[in-house]
Amino acid sequence: MVSPEIHSSRRATAGTGTTWHGAWTAAVMRPSGAPWFATWAERGFADESVRQVIRVSTGGTDVRIRLSNAYGRTPLHVTGATIGRTAGGAAGGAAVRPGTIRQLHFAGSPSTTIPAAGRAVSDPVALAAEPRDQLTITLYFAGATGPATYHQLSMTTTYRATGDHHRDPAAAAYTDAVEPGFGSWYYLEGVETSGGRPHHRAVVAFGDSITDGFGATVDGDDRYPDALARRLLAAGRPHPVLNAGIGSNKLLTDSACGGDAGVSRFTRDALDQPGVGTAVVLIGVNDIQLHDDRMCGVDRDDPPVTARRLIDGYRTLIRAARARNVKIIGGTLTPFQGSAGWTDEGESIRDEVNRWIRSGGAFDAVADFDRALDPAGTGRIPDGLHMGDHIHPSPAGYRAMADAINPAALER
Repeated sequence: MVSPEIHSSRRATAGTGTTWHGAWTAAVMRPSGAPWFATWAERGFADESVRQVIRVSTGGTDVRIRLSNAYGRTPLHVTGATIGRTAGGAAGGAAVRPGTIRQLHFAGSPSTTIPAAGRAVSDPVALAAEPRDQLTITLYFAGATGPATYHQLSMTTTYRATGDHHRDPAAAAYTDAVEPGFGSWYYLEGVETSGGRPHHRAVVAFGDSITDGFGATVDGDDRYPDALARRLLAAGRPHPVLNAGIGSNKLLTDSACGGDAGVSRFTRDALDQPGVGTAVVLIGVNDIQLHDDRMCGVDRDDPPVTARRLIDGYRTLIRAARARNVKIIGGTLTPFQGSAGWTDEGESIRDEVNRWIRSGGAFDAVADFDRALDPAGTGRIPDGLHMGDHIHPSPAGYRAMADAINPAALER
């Protein structure tokens, strides 16, 4: 028997001309044997419900989700899935607002099996959402999943319950959350909306942990892409802003704890987003400061990084964006003097790369994140604009970064 809190919708989209807009995304990663902090990805799930909270950057009248098994070695069986409006407040972070839970179907079935390296898109359900609303997605896995395709750094608490609680609005069963509290997202690759007001084309923020939001407030949604979404909404330019950052990510090489190289994942994580019009690229500092993978628990040396190699990598992204008629904005590399990975040689590379980004004319526009975080040009992020490690911005620093993007440069 279906719970009275569940509302089912199985409307087909084939042949209807429905346009779907990216409302939220997470760049997926393979489960690492050396993550930066404890996650559930290595073990995966078995007879467990996983409850994940996201904030959409555009609204609509209908919603659907994308699930990814990109790095799975075996098929993934999803026994059940729901979506609803997050209760929040005194009800607790894992609670869903009663009466809003929708059972999700996949090709008409309440369960689905996603092949290894595959993905699944749910059928649409009627669920009204406004820009910046919070939605809660719950997945139930009856059998053992094995290691999970995931996104390591969510800066948002994810909840786990033993047994099948994917249709429960209450938070009581969700007693488990990842420590030390940074959070991760599991299998959830995207949320899309349709209907409602006219939409501007999406802006995809592509990069590493500074885009991903390390240093932001856990559950505070104050990363730089969040601040940009709020700024554009207030200015009457309601572009969806999709965060495709991965902590520790490099432009040129794969990383055990930072995912596939930026040049490899750019098409999937940025250009393939629904309705994308602009990509804002900020990546390269980890190529400079993490020149090997020992910090990720892997004894491997990458080729020496030079400004020329980074510039060639940016040109690869630019060509890919132009081929898809997507504007590409180059973000200058932000200061990291005072952090553990800073060297004089690395600073010289950063300076040369930033000169090219500002004056080379290769990008469609420039977001001068370097000057936003270091207006005096000292090579350091001032206290108050970094989180304490001299490399990752604080919420105030992330707001300064969002202010460095010219709304007029974004594709309408």
